[in-house]
Amino acid sequence: MFDSLIRKILGARVYDVAIESPVHPAPFLSSRLGRTVLYKREDLQPVYSFKCRGAYNKMAGIDPEVLAKGVIAASAGNHAQGVALGAQKLKIPAVIVMPTTTPAIKVRSVKARGAQVILHGDSFDEAFAKSQELVAEYGYTYLHPFDDIEVIAGQGTVAMELLRQVTRPIDAVFIPVGGGGLAAGMAAYIKYVRPEVKVIGVEPEDAACLAAAMASGERVVLPQVGLFADGVAVKQIGENTFNVLKELCDEVITVTTDEICAAVKDVFDDVRSVNEPAGALSVAGLKKYAVREGAGEALVAVLSGANVNFDRIRHVAERAEVGERREAILAVTIPEKPGAFKNFCEQIGNRNITEFNYRYADSTAAHIFVGVTTDPATADREDLINRLNQADLPVEDMTDNELAKLHIRHMVGGRSPEAGDELVFRFEFPERPGALLKFLNRIGSRWNISAFHYRNHGAAYGRVLVSMQASLDERDELSSYFDDIGYVYFDETENPAVNLFMKS
Repeated sequence: MFDSLIRKILGARVYDVAIESPVHPAPFLSSRLGRTVLYKREDLQPVYSFKCRGAYNKMAGIDPEVLAKGVIAASAGNHAQGVALGAQKLKIPAVIVMPTTTPAIKVRSVKARGAQVILHGDSFDEAFAKSQELVAEYGYTYLHPFDDIEVIAGQGTVAMELLRQVTRPIDAVFIPVGGGGLAAGMAAYIKYVRPEVKVIGVEPEDAACLAAAMASGERVVLPQVGLFADGVAVKQIGENTFNVLKELCDEVITVTTDEICAAVKDVFDDVRSVNEPAGALSVAGLKKYAVREGAGEALVAVLSGANVNFDRIRHVAERAEVGERREAILAVTIPEKPGAFKNFCEQIGNRNITEFNYRYADSTAAHIFVGVTTDPATADREDLINRLNQADLPVEDMTDNELAKLHIRHMVGGRSPEAGDELVFRFEFPERPGALLKFLNRIGSRWNISAFHYRNHGAAYGRVLVSMQASLDERDELSSYFDDIGYVYFDETENPAVNLFMKS
């Protein structure tokens, strides 16, 4: 059924720009999981990502007269750099349309390869629309990042190398999934040559377009996607890629942001490379699979990219311990009286306190925000929570509460009895000048902002918490204003962290 794709993979032209990436062992992770774990190192490509393979293979097959007019792509990430490198090698013009929110390091990297960069819009969709206008105006050839058979074939050469390099039995290969180009190409070749090897796609929980399509039996459009693993933040799986994956992908595993951060740390521990979140995505899925399945043959994870902004490493490091379940984030209520803190510390025992936030709020009780080290191999977190509750120190487990980990932990400073009714929202603002002003202009003077927290994470978007002085009756009206602005947002008014640390 997929014979033509296999022939394209075997004949793909990628090595003018790509290297045959090595397979490296992961000794520390192998020891922890009790399984042989191997990494396919696509993060070592000249553009630090596999994307140069598919982009170049597509360009190399275009008629020279057409190619001479130039190529164009819409991308804020690795595809842009792959296209720029390929065009540089072929000595043809390349135009890359990037959202205005694209980090400067990525813009510089594309320009360094000789491509022309046009910054347009806040999102990929706006950049894509602009690229199509330029195609119509100048006759450029548009290069799709994943939903093109020649691109898929180029990415499939990763599997061709892998099966030549690893001759021992393999239980499963774990592949990150965004639009599905890498997964489709690799799945086609793996199932053709070694059908006993499982092909497992890995997606973030908040951007699981393949999992949604598999469940529905057809491609679906996600209403919104999380942007932490921006390299795979795709709302709909490709048409060509889904036609392959619905037949050949054995399973899709979804992982959390914290699990991705933990995987980034695992990769660093084993090979001293800092992968981007999408690059380490496969490792997070591999770990969940290994725990579930127990002993077996070797497991292989594709490290797909290492184009990470330095500023993002701070956020990854903060969340890695939580992702490994080596840290619990708790909200604990203690009586506001002398000796209460001492009693709390006695219940904690010999565990390390990694974070402690407290400010006097009233004369009866205090809510403290605390991080505590825990043993992931046991029920240590549950035992600690039970111990605190039994000591009349009520606990709210915040370990999986995104609002608490992103904002509240940096805001604990007492509650305001004068704030009155408040509605609390969490936003993802585009990281560009004027984003906040656009928000404020749309809201106008109708509602007062009673709390605001923003923290840069070195990404193309900022995480923002906003508390508005408004009643519950005004929630729908306020939400309609936010819908018009177009930023991704979440209503957090009923979040336990808000009730404990923000409301009087």
